[in-house]
Amino acid sequence: MPIEMPKGLPFSVDTWRTPSSSSKNHYFLTHAHKDHLQGISTPSTNHSSSFCFSKINIYATRLTKSLTLLYYPHVNESLFVEIEVGETILVDDDDLASGKFKVTAFDANHCPGAVMFLFEGTFGNILHTGDCRLTPECLQKLPEKYIGTTSKEPKCRLDYVFLDCTFGAFSSKLPSKHDAVRQVIDCIWKHPDARAVYLTCDLLGQEEILVSVSDTFGSKIYIDKENNPECFQSLSLTVPSILSQDPTSRFHIFDGFPRITERAERKLAQARANFQPEPLIIRPSTQWYVFEDVSLDSEKLKKSRFKEAMRDKSGIWHVCYSMHSSRDELEWALRLLAPRWVVSTTPEFRAMDLSYVKRHCSYRNLSMDDPLWKLLDIDLGSPLVIEDLQEDISISRSQLDSSQAFVNKEEILTVPSEVKVSTVTLFGRARLGLHNSTITYEDLVKPKTTFQKENVEVQKKHEMGMDRAVSEDQLADSQSKSKELMVKVVKRTTACSPTRSSNGVGENIRKLYRSMHIPVPRPLPSLVALLNDRKKRARTRV
Repeated sequence: MPIEMPKGLPFSVDTWRTPSSSSKNHYFLTHAHKDHLQGISTPSTNHSSSFCFSKINIYATRLTKSLTLLYYPHVNESLFVEIEVGETILVDDDDLASGKFKVTAFDANHCPGAVMFLFEGTFGNILHTGDCRLTPECLQKLPEKYIGTTSKEPKCRLDYVFLDCTFGAFSSKLPSKHDAVRQVIDCIWKHPDARAVYLTCDLLGQEEILVSVSDTFGSKIYIDKENNPECFQSLSLTVPSILSQDPTSRFHIFDGFPRITERAERKLAQARANFQPEPLIIRPSTQWYVFEDVSLDSEKLKKSRFKEAMRDKSGIWHVCYSMHSSRDELEWALRLLAPRWVVSTTPEFRAMDLSYVKRHCSYRNLSMDDPLWKLLDIDLGSPLVIEDLQEDISISRSQLDSSQAFVNKEEILTVPSEVKVSTVTLFGRARLGLHNSTITYEDLVKPKTTFQKENVEVQKKHEMGMDRAVSEDQLADSQSKSKELMVKVVKRTTACSPTRSSNGVGENIRKLYRSMHIPVPRPLPSLVALLNDRKKRARTRV
């Protein structure tokens, strides 16, 4: 899904008739899916002629250019500048101080001709993924300096990543494309009596399935040229050798939209009425698993639904074939790339919902003179920006408790002093950045303070009725002193120095626990002590 680029950048990606893109000097097209081509041929308000005759450049791969001209034949072919996977070109731009910026195309693992664009210039380093399926093989093609490890940041951090988050909210692990193709083949093998096999592979990006089926079973695939001319033309460009015009072929391309369920039911009913074996209808897609999947009663079915084809109530066999990354793949990729800022290209999912973005992409992480402000086209003097910054700080508090599935256990989330809260709990130390306090195990086993002893004795006497002289007022006064001490300790704790100490946790925390009548944990005995104790007990029994 296209999204506006910041106004300060001289280029646009997959957007053609938006307010920002209309003023751009250069246009980049990641792939030829029609949702990324919307507006490429509509009239422009800035030019008397249509957009296709404007004096611009459209950068795309040769296959993407051919598919675009197939869908929109009136677009001027001379506007295109071809850039292939792995190729780097210098783009002249008079509006930039340097006069040039560099762009490199990388395979997006999405559909034929699809690429990611890496822009490098005085504006920073920007990766636009377009639509993508980020795998290890895909990321390894990027420059080594931009790729880190799970424990080490890359040598050069990307300033900005426009990220395909189509399935960012889908937490299940998606099978690889290769595994999904194997599931389609297995499903066909398991139904040898099916005289006709209908494959809903009419979308650009599913050619790998058709090629594999054709090679495995030694048969070409029939497509109705008259009723599905656009799909026929697309496949004629991408995989012409597997196509057939013979309707008696066992394999057919089945139009996935619209009303696929109704049309599938009619096919099955027609076969039953003629006392023929039911045809096999296979739908390789992620949509059913993400949006349409019904609840499965059997836990076994839930675990196996991504491992083999599944049949729905209408008789359609579903295989999870995804051209987009799942949430875990996005998180993994972001941890390796470690960008400074991430923007989702899909309005249905916010990048802020990703745990990496929650932890690392925040206004409060930027200094006032950070060049990223200019890149984001944000005026720091605007009252709205100040409100946004305050809101960002308040949001960060609620995010401290969110699960960080892709963070090492030793990584501790710290919070700036301006967002520290006024209470500390047993498990609040790491969340509040109090990992440098000064409690030691030696401190934990020291005798109670005089105040603590007196407080406990007063309470015990009152509860047991042993001292009639102890009144309700005396108990309330004791508890009030306890609360006052707790408030004082909290104030000192939240203002503690971040200097690391080898002693662990400070005296203030220890007093806080004791003032609240919470038993202070003692160190566990050593394994040797436990074994010796066990031996002693064994001797005693003998």
